[in-house]
Amino acid sequence: MSGTSSSSEPSRRPARGVLDTSTLILLQGLEDASSLPEEPLITAVTLAELSVGPLVARDRAERAARQARLQQAEADFDPLGFDADAARAFGRVGASLRSAGRKTTARAYDAMIAATALANDLPIHTCNPSDFVGIDELEVIPVPIPH
Repeated sequence: MSGTSSSSEPSRRPARGVLDTSTLILLQGLEDASSLPEEPLITAVTLAELSVGPLVARDRAERAARQARLQQAEADFDPLGFDADAARAFGRVGASLRSAGRKTTARAYDAMIAATALANDLPIHTCNPSDFVGIDELEVIPVPIPH
C-alpha cells in the first residue's frame, strides 16, 4: 500500500487509529464520525504542535482558544510517544517522501506523526490527506472537513 488509500466500497471502522493534528483541531465540528476509528489516538508530536499554538497566537481570544484545545487534548488522550521504533520508521518515511519528490523537512510534524503511526501499525485519520501522499506503507483514511 503506498501513500493514501481509500476505497469506494464501504469498509468497517478501524478499531484503533491516529488522528493527525488537523483532525484533532476540527474534531468538535465533525458531522459524521464514520471516518474515525473506534478508539482514536494522538501522538506526542500532535501535543507538541498544539503546544506551539497558544505561544504564537496574535490575540488573547485566539490564545485562550488554543490553550483550551491543548488542555482538552491533554485531558482526553494518552499520546503515543515518539520512541526508538518511531525514529526508525521516520527513516522509512523520509526515504519514501524523498522518492516521491517531497522534502521531509517541509512537513516535519506530519512525517513524525506518520512515523509514529507506522511504528504502531496504525492508520492515520486526516482532514488533510495530501500531507501524507508518498509515504509508503501508511494507510491514510480521509476525514471530511466540516462545513
